[in-house]
Amino acid sequence: MALLVASFAALCWCIPVAATPVFGFGDVDRRAKAAAAAPFAKPKALPRELQNLQYDHYRDIRYRPERFLWRDARLPFEIAFFHQGWHFDQPVRIHEVASDGVREIRFNPDQFDYGANKVDTRSLKEAGYAGFRVHYPVNSPKYQDEVLVFLGASYFRALGKGQRYGLSARGLAVDIAATSGEEFPRFVEFWIERPARDSQALTIYALLDSRRLTGAYRFVLRPGASTSLDVKARLYLREPVGTLGLAPLTSMYYFGENQLRAQHDYRPEVHDSDGLSIHAASGEWIWRPLANPKRLMVNRFSASNVRGFGLMQRDRDFHRYEDLEARYERRPSAWVEPQGNWGAGHVELVQIPSPDETNDNIVAYWVPDSQPKPKEAYDFAYRVHWQLAAETKPPSARVTQTRRGRGYVRKPDDSIGFMIDFEGENLKKLAPNALIEGVVTGGDHGKILEHQAYRNEVTGGVRLALRVRPIDAKKPVELRAFLRSGNDTLSETWTYALPPE
Repeated sequence: MALLVASFAALCWCIPVAATPVFGFGDVDRRAKAAAAAPFAKPKALPRELQNLQYDHYRDIRYRPERFLWRDARLPFEIAFFHQGWHFDQPVRIHEVASDGVREIRFNPDQFDYGANKVDTRSLKEAGYAGFRVHYPVNSPKYQDEVLVFLGASYFRALGKGQRYGLSARGLAVDIAATSGEEFPRFVEFWIERPARDSQALTIYALLDSRRLTGAYRFVLRPGASTSLDVKARLYLREPVGTLGLAPLTSMYYFGENQLRAQHDYRPEVHDSDGLSIHAASGEWIWRPLANPKRLMVNRFSASNVRGFGLMQRDRDFHRYEDLEARYERRPSAWVEPQGNWGAGHVELVQIPSPDETNDNIVAYWVPDSQPKPKEAYDFAYRVHWQLAAETKPPSARVTQTRRGRGYVRKPDDSIGFMIDFEGENLKKLAPNALIEGVVTGGDHGKILEHQAYRNEVTGGVRLALRVRPIDAKKPVELRAFLRSGNDTLSETWTYALPPE
């Protein structure tokens, strides 16, 4: 009996016990909840030595490559840090999470090359990091490419194979286009998990804070041909807000095929994204071409339990842009795929007038119909896909271009003409004698004068030509159109907003 008891005790001693995680989402959540119960604390002011840096001066401050986090360990991921300065005037705290604990990565001016800037680094003891970037060999196993950046407020953007930086995402959007002014929540603290030698994913935690809310975030980065970022978030409101925008995307649209250039420009089009795509719970796919309006435009698309939405760059031909520096044809599309049921709400599109291409004037996000009560936890999760070759698209025909103009009419009038091209494998497979029609509506404020769908012998698709006249020039015209053959819907739904004059 004694031997049996001893053997059993030895067996119990050998059973492995699950290790307690060093740090996780629950730790960030506790910080966010505690912060929401306390008054908002304004961040420290930018050190005087950095207050007058201009764009070129700031860009001349570079993180030294030999100081990259994990470079000496030869891990698949590496981290570099951004200096404070210019627009990035608020510091963030950054930590490394390893198996033996959590350590803060403290700011050290010796980590940076200041270039031509004459900076007394002894005065930067109170400075900090503005953000960081992640490197991973996504294009070649021999080079660590930049694949993810967190810099400024709650902005982040990612890259997949062969892509160039374009649109950005944000942790949250609050009161965009509100008369009271927009509130910019920011990530104030990060925790980055140290990856294993064979890791293909990187986990990052972040604490969000602003005057009226806080939030806990977890990001899981998976670089590749299409880089994905899984986002898990829990928000706490200190007080109610006007508009709570989830999974916001921010882009630039200056001019394109559906909008004439405001001034002489050798480039046919200039934009990071050319349209908003929405996959509704009903299965309908909606396409809204972007515009650079004369006045602020805010459009809402009913999207309860939305399956996905994104700001897309569908024009992939270099000759659409002719810009060897910007390479707009390589700017990624960003597709948001909700995880779980988001409930009742709508997708909101904000388009802001811009005099040039230096402004991000397009924002799209999802708005829940009801907000959480102050101090009440609000959870949501989604995945962002940064795409180039393998873009998310409808299974039916999709819009490939929208051209707007008067064209030739025998008797010129105040009507507006559109040429909308649809392409898709289903259109190529239609019988030569198949009847194809366009289903077009102009809402309460537009009169459809004529429309006709016919085959495009160049692309193998279908072109829909239509002409519309605003009934009241002081009211917007909402246009909708799709292709149909008998009872079969052949395409996504094209939508367009003609603003009031």
